[in-house]
Amino acid sequence: MQDCFDIRGKSVVITGGAGVLCGAMASDLARRGAKVAVADFDEPRAIALCKKIESAGGTALAVKINALERASVEQALKTVLDKVGRVDVLINGAGGNKKDATCSHPTTFFDLPDSAIRMVFDLNCLGTIIPSQIFGKHMAERGEGVIVNISSMNAFRPLTNIAAYSAAKAAISNFTQWLATYLAQRHSSKIRVNAIAPGFFLTEQNRFLLTDEKTGELTARGKTILDHTPMRRFGEPDDLLGTIAWLVSDASRFVTGIVVPVDGGFSAFSGV
Repeated sequence: MQDCFDIRGKSVVITGGAGVLCGAMASDLARRGAKVAVADFDEPRAIALCKKIESAGGTALAVKINALERASVEQALKTVLDKVGRVDVLINGAGGNKKDATCSHPTTFFDLPDSAIRMVFDLNCLGTIIPSQIFGKHMAERGEGVIVNISSMNAFRPLTNIAAYSAAKAAISNFTQWLATYLAQRHSSKIRVNAIAPGFFLTEQNRFLLTDEKTGELTARGKTILDHTPMRRFGEPDDLLGTIAWLVSDASRFVTGIVVPVDGGFSAFSGV
């Protein structure tokens, strides 16, 4: 069974790869022997992560990318092909929310600007679809490959205040199922598409929504989340790594079109 988890020599591209969660994925996959391309809009941060990976004995390549610009994604693919020769795995990690698209006093849902809503949809939806088109075509030509998208608990149970982000992540879950079917039926049954749906992880994006910046104590929102998480804690980046390793390896070779919650039981608990 150990052999089916072996990813040594696989070429993995991670968009948004310099972020907290995707950075942990990049480091772990490199530790497991994969050749990892850290593709990020923040090139200096990607370079710093690659140096850290290489100092630990891994193989990593920093790639500048704007997941919303087709030409940029095409250039990223060319860069990886020139350096590595192929792409076996794409992890679509680019995404996020925008404060202007969030209902917070005095802004109500009725006041959310079109531009902010569009930004959130573009970053999460187009930022997944465009790389999937470009890297997915390469996989279709090769007849094999793996794509992993990043959904969210918001796709299962929409959270208050973040209407645009919740809807965008729901779209990612649906697109994951659609693309899995399309690629398997039209191109190759050896191309698989799945997603993970992280629960609540403390990142720079949400830390001070969930904990008080001055005291470190839980906010009311943070307390509510833990009250509805049977495991009674927030996730840590390492909690995602086993699921990612499973999805990108042959251990999941008959698994496609699913969204895996990694949430400490949040999606299973009704609150009573």
